[in-house]
Amino acid sequence: MQIENLSWFPGHMTKTKRMISAEIKNMDAVCEIVDARIPLSSRNPDVDELTAGKPRLIVLNRADQADPVQTRRWTQYFRGQGFAVLEANAKNGVGTEKFSAAVRELLRDKLAAAAAKGQVGKVVRVMVLGVPNVGKSTFINKVAHRKTARAEDRPGVTRSKQWVPVDAALELLDTPGILWPKFDDPEVGKRLAFTGAVKDDVLDIEELACYLMDYLAAHYADTLTERYKIEVEPGDTGYELLEKAGRKRGFLMRGAQVDTERMARILLDEFRAGKLGRFTLETVED
Repeated sequence: MQIENLSWFPGHMTKTKRMISAEIKNMDAVCEIVDARIPLSSRNPDVDELTAGKPRLIVLNRADQADPVQTRRWTQYFRGQGFAVLEANAKNGVGTEKFSAAVRELLRDKLAAAAAKGQVGKVVRVMVLGVPNVGKSTFINKVAHRKTARAEDRPGVTRSKQWVPVDAALELLDTPGILWPKFDDPEVGKRLAFTGAVKDDVLDIEELACYLMDYLAAHYADTLTERYKIEVEPGDTGYELLEKAGRKRGFLMRGAQVDTERMARILLDEFRAGKLGRFTLETVED
């Protein structure tokens, strides 16, 4: 599939949208997990309409892999939009311990009104949403202090809704990750693919890696030099950089031809694992 025309919307995502519409009336709040490296591109534009009127907490997950200066700016931006915001790294639990308090602060007025009516200890129900592979299930498991949601480092693992109790007064509704039918901006599709929100097996991996090389060369050339021991020359294409890195790593085939597909997978794996450094691929100004 050409990345410039990326469109990926399996049937279960339509089912998920219907489920969200049916369940939202029973929710007290919505927690939207986004990738701190691509805070806007990892927000499904359909969520605002699907969850209209519900208090919203945005979790900037994988903050440990994002530029900390840019993460602070995105936090300020989303708070300016009227959302509560939590910065987190679900994998090691940083930030997740603040979740329950953040939800109760978000719902402070509603909980106070319920208490005034004698409804003390009312169970708060929060729907957790996010695009595929944004770390949603890992975040839920850390918040609940037990492995209740299935979590893997690939998109499309959670395929049905699941209630997860956090404590006697807080329950989470885990939902499958959903994308939207067509990315109007090709750059959004690329960013989602870089971070693994779209399954690699529907993409041309070398093409995707070339786009990533182009971006890193333009914004973080020193990182490529340090990690892959290559010189980034003016005018180098993403493919030429992929060849340079693959040759340096010794990924050679018959005839000394570089195995660029192998290098492409290494580049994407290392980027997604945070081994190249901390990057934010879009800024508030953008």
